[in-house]
Amino acid sequence: SAIFNFQSLLTVILLLICTCAYIRSLAPSLLDKNKTGLLGIFWKCARIGERKSPYVAVCCVVMAFSILFAQ
Repeated sequence: SAIFNFQSLLTVILLLICTCAYIRSLAPSLLDKNKTGLLGIFWKCARIGERKSPYVAVCCVVMAFSILFAQ
């Protein structure tokens, strides 16, 4: 049901990016072997989390305040 609510979709995407970046920091070989195909989405999310980490962190903080105080 997160597809129909834009804020929920953004929350799921941010959580996916943060989770993939964290998993790649613990076990890089787990995500690096699947750079293409359907599982390549997780590798791409990890790269976004690594390269754009200040922006992702700001988005997470803004989303947290939005969820806690705006709803």
